Amino acid sequence: MQITLNLNGTSHHLDVDPRTTLLDALRHHLGLTGTKKGCDHGQCGSCTVLMDGRRVNACLTLACMVEDRDITTIEGIGTPGHLSPLQQQFLDHDGFQCGYCTPGQICSAAGMLEEIAAGWPSHASESLDGPFELSHAEIAERMSGNLCRCAAYTNIVAAIRQAAQGDNRREDAA
Repeated sequence: MQITLNLNGTSHHLDVDPRTTLLDALRHHLGLTGTKKGCDHGQCGSCTVLMDGRRVNACLTLACMVEDRDITTIEGIGTPGHLSPLQQQFLDHDGFQCGYCTPGQICSAAGMLEEIAAGWPSHASESLDGPFELSHAEIAERMSGNLCRCAAYTNIVAAIRQAAQGDNRREDAA
């Protein structure tokens, strides 16, 4: 089947089997290997991408379902020569160890920060109305769909908090 993916600001025309997941379309049809295949069951978050700014598991999403939607992968968030503030904070805070989950963590964090800005509460939010304090518990709850087998969670939370504050300095260096 012929589909068009609006990916990282560029349209891509693909001929895919209707059963092709967005994850497989990204990796095998477009050669974008930043999005990782982890559990292939939507439980680990390694495949997290943004669809119209919202977090989705690419392993559970069929490519034909996202036609005419804006898809952002880690490659669309920043580049090695021009990191986004969130990527820079992950680097500065050692928010990764093996790095396998990092693209999904960063995409999820970007979506999570947009959810907070839009006033969406979480289970850990103290009220339904906001504003929401970026406490450790709030960030951990909102990021709970993304697993890190290396257990870099404390550094991931610190990186997200620092990026949300818009400060490019490490908390412990300030």
